[in-house]
Amino acid sequence: MWIYEKKLQYPVKVSTCNPTLAKYLIEQYGGADGELAAALRYLNQRYTIPDKVIGLLTDIGTEEFAHLEMIATMIYKLTKDATPEMLKEAGLAEHYVNHDSALFYHNAAGVPFTAAYIQAKGDPIADLYEDIAAEEKARATYQWIINMSDDPDLNDGLAYLREREVVHSQRFREAVEMLKDDRETKKVF
Repeated sequence: MWIYEKKLQYPVKVSTCNPTLAKYLIEQYGGADGELAAALRYLNQRYTIPDKVIGLLTDIGTEEFAHLEMIATMIYKLTKDATPEMLKEAGLAEHYVNHDSALFYHNAAGVPFTAAYIQAKGDPIADLYEDIAAEEKARATYQWIINMSDDPDLNDGLAYLREREVVHSQRFREAVEMLKDDRETKKVF
């Protein structure tokens, strides 16, 4: 189904070790509005959506996995040289005690990822509106992380991800209009 190229979708750079920024980014790794939830949501919804938009959900769902890989790389780079004391100061002591330096799917508050984050109603328009909301929430979260960051290298990658959320939201909006038009077309049998 996919061809994997061993490179990130967009280069990830960080200026310094910064576990506090890593903690914020964990929200986009395993949080309700993060990349994993989005990828799983879109790839799941495509089974009950009209053929006209299956490709859109497949494409964006796949891209969300690429974004998840970028976030994982950012978190790794921000924490790879951190001492246990630095992790503790950043509020990541519990993560360290349970996972050492391994990434784990949880949000910034430490709440583990759950399938409850993944919405699927079975109504194409309702699902697409959910997808639009998910993209807008992710866009907002990226902006808030940028606002908290003093790392211009990291912010470059975050700005890229934020803009991809805008594009995804626009594509989902177009799909809603396409399906509304199709729904209102008189069917003659």
